[in-house]
Amino acid sequence: MSVKGKLGLVALVCLLLSLWAAAAWGAQPIVAGIVIKGLRRIEEGVVRRQISQQSGQPLSQKKISQDIKNIYATGYFEDVKVEGLPFEGGIKLIYVVVEKPTISRVEIYGNKEVKLADIKKQIGISTGSVADTVLINDNALKIKAYYESEGFSLTEVVPVLRTVGGNRVNLTYVIKEGPKIKIKEIRFEGNKALTSGQIKKVLKSKPRWLFSFLSKSGYYKKDDLLTDSDRIRDLYYDRGYIQAVVSAPETTLTPDKKWASITYKITEGDQFRISGISIKGNKVVSTKEIEGMLKSKTGEPVSRRLVQEDVVDLTERYSEHGYALAVINPDLVPDTKKKTVYITYQIDEGSLYHVGKIEISGNQKTRDWVIRREVLLNEGDIFNSSLLRKSYENLNNLNFFSSVTMNPRPVPTSKLVDLDVNVKEKPTGSLSIGGGYSSVDKLIGMVNVSQGNLGGRGQYLKLSGELGGLSSFYELTFKEPWLFGHRLSLSTSIYKQNQDYLDYTRQATGFDISMSRPVAENTWLSLDYRLENAQITGILTTASPVIQDQAGTKLTSSITPGIVRDTRDNYLMPHRGSRNSLYVTFAGIGGDNKFLKVVGESGWFFPISSRTTLSLHGILGYGTGLFGQEMPLYERFYVGGIYTVRGLGYGDAGPKDVNGEPIGGLNELVGNVDYIYPLLTAIKLYGDVFFDAGSAYDTTLPKDIRYTAGTGIRWISPVGPIRIEWGWDLNKKPDEKSNRVDFTFGTFF
Repeated sequence: MSVKGKLGLVALVCLLLSLWAAAAWGAQPIVAGIVIKGLRRIEEGVVRRQISQQSGQPLSQKKISQDIKNIYATGYFEDVKVEGLPFEGGIKLIYVVVEKPTISRVEIYGNKEVKLADIKKQIGISTGSVADTVLINDNALKIKAYYESEGFSLTEVVPVLRTVGGNRVNLTYVIKEGPKIKIKEIRFEGNKALTSGQIKKVLKSKPRWLFSFLSKSGYYKKDDLLTDSDRIRDLYYDRGYIQAVVSAPETTLTPDKKWASITYKITEGDQFRISGISIKGNKVVSTKEIEGMLKSKTGEPVSRRLVQEDVVDLTERYSEHGYALAVINPDLVPDTKKKTVYITYQIDEGSLYHVGKIEISGNQKTRDWVIRREVLLNEGDIFNSSLLRKSYENLNNLNFFSSVTMNPRPVPTSKLVDLDVNVKEKPTGSLSIGGGYSSVDKLIGMVNVSQGNLGGRGQYLKLSGELGGLSSFYELTFKEPWLFGHRLSLSTSIYKQNQDYLDYTRQATGFDISMSRPVAENTWLSLDYRLENAQITGILTTASPVIQDQAGTKLTSSITPGIVRDTRDNYLMPHRGSRNSLYVTFAGIGGDNKFLKVVGESGWFFPISSRTTLSLHGILGYGTGLFGQEMPLYERFYVGGIYTVRGLGYGDAGPKDVNGEPIGGLNELVGNVDYIYPLLTAIKLYGDVFFDAGSAYDTTLPKDIRYTAGTGIRWISPVGPIRIEWGWDLNKKPDEKSNRVDFTFGTFF
C-alpha cells in the first residue's frame, strides 16, 4: 500500500474510533455535509454515485467502509480516505481521493518479427485511459498470448510506466522476442491399442515439413498442444477406453531453442464394451424405432461420440414430431470387473408444440413474401425441426443474405413455438470482369453483369459474355423461381455462340426456355425447349466428306425433359452425397434437324476418412438421327479431355474421319474413379489420383474403350477454382502422345 493509502487508512481509523466513542456515550452524530476533494479530471458525479452515506442521516461506519470500496472499484483512484470535522452541530465528511495518472502515450518497443499493427490490435488500452495496473498487465498478457499463437512461445512482455508530469504517464510495452519454435517431432508413449499414425490424425499441432509455410503450421503453440491432449483422450473414449489418461505435453527444446520435440504419455486402460441398452420414458416413438436409430450397439466398444450422436438423433426425431422440448439423458453404468458399460436412454418427451407467430425482420430490400415462401412451416402447423432446418437452407441458398438466423422460441404456457426469422441482406448485383485459361479453349476473357434479387422479388437477371481463342459465347438470362406463387421455376435465355473446330467453324444463335419444380427432397423435374439456328462455315478443303456434308444453315427445334437428384454436401468439393441426372432431347418439333439424344450421368462421393473422398462418376449417352436424317456433327458425343477421359485429346476416344480428325460418336460411355485427399486444407488445396475409361462409338456396344490413369491437383483459390490433371494413356495409339496435361483456370468445374 502506498504512503498516501496508509495515511488514508489512519484517518479512517481515527474517525471510526471517534464514532465508536460517541456511540458508547449514546450519541449518534448527524452528517451535516459531504465534500469531495482531490478531483482533477474525474467528474464529481462519478464519486457521489458511489456514496451511500447521505447528509441529514446518522453517521454509519458500515456505509463509510462500503463507500470507500465502491470508489476504489471504479478503477479511477489509487487512494481514497475519509475525514470528519465538526460542523453545525453534526459532522462534515470529507472524501479525499487521489486520481490514478492518465496515459498520455502508448508505445511498443522491441518487436521485429511481428508487425506493429498486429500487436496494437491486441491492446485494449489507449491514450487518455486511466493507468490501471490490472488493465495494463492484462494487455501485456494479451500481447504475449498473440506471440504464442504465432509460434514465439518464449517471448517476454514487460509494461513500463514513466511519469511525464501533470499526473500523466507514458506506457511502453517492452517486448523481448524469443525464437519461433518449430515442432520437430511428436511422440507418444504407452499407446498399444492405437498406432501413432491414428493418433496424429486428430492432432491440431503438426511437425514442420516442406509446405508448412503455406498453412503457417508446424510451430509450437502451447494452447494447441494442451487441446491436443483432450483430442487424444477423446479418441480413446470413442474407442471404448473410458479409463484412458493422457498427460500434458512434455516439451524438449534443442540447445538453440528453435526446435521442440513433444511427448504425450498415455495410459490406455482396458477397453469397455456395451453389455446392453434400454430405453425408458418413450411413448410417442416406439422402442423398436428408437433401437433401429441407435448407432451404439450391444457388444460393440462403447463410444462417447456415438452416444452423443444418438442423443442428437433422438432429440431431432422427437422435434420432427412436434416435441420441441424433449430431453434425452444417457446413463452409462460401467462394470469395472467385466469391462462393460450398460446404457440407459432416459427420455422426457415433454408436450406437443405447434408453430405460433412467424416474425420476419432485417430485410430492407427483399419482400417479406419472398422470405416467407421459403419457410416450410406455417403458423398453426405442428412444429418440425427438419422443416425448420430445410427452411434455413432454403434462405441461405437464395444467396441474398450475408447471415440468416431462425430462432424458435417455445412458449410453454401455450404449447407454441414462435419463430423469429432475421436476415442481414448483402448486395445481390454484381459486375465481374475476369479471365482464365483452358487447355481446350485456350485464353478466355469473361464479363458478367447480374442481379440476383431483382426489385426484391427474388428474380434473377444476367448478361454474360465469354471470349476465348477458339470460342465466344454471349447470353442474356432471366429466371423467375416462383411462377404464379408456386414452387415452379421458369427461366429463359437468348444466346450467340461461335466455336472453331479443327476443320470447320460453327456459329449458332438460340433461344431457350425451361421450367423446373421439386418433386421430392433434393429432386427436381425440368422441361426445356430450345430453338437454335446453326451455321457450319469455314470447312477446309481437306476435310472429310462427313464434315463436308454438314455445310450450310440448319434450324434445331428441340424439347428436353429431365430429372436431377442432388444430395452433395458441397458443390465445389463434395465429400459425401451424389448427383444423378437424366435428360432426353427430342429434336424434330419443326426445324431442319431431327434426332434423339439421351444422357444419363451419375456421380457418387464416399468419405473414406474425415478428410479423403472416393468419387465414382459415370456418363452414358445415346443418340440417333430420326426420320432418315443423320445426327448433326455438333450434337454427337466427343470423348477425351479433362471432362471425360483425362490424358487424351478432345475426341480421341471415338470415331475419326479419313484424315484422322474426331467426328464424334452416336453413343458414349465414360467412367471415372478419383481418390481425392487434402494437401493443404487451410488453403483448400487437394490432390487427386484417378483412373478413367471411356469411348464414343457408333455401334451397339463399345469396341475400343480407352483407359488412362494419372494424378492431379484441385485448388479452390481466391481467384477461382484451378484444376490440373496429368493423365497417362494406358493403351496408346501409334499417332498419340503417351501422356497429357490438361487444366482449367478461372471457371468452375
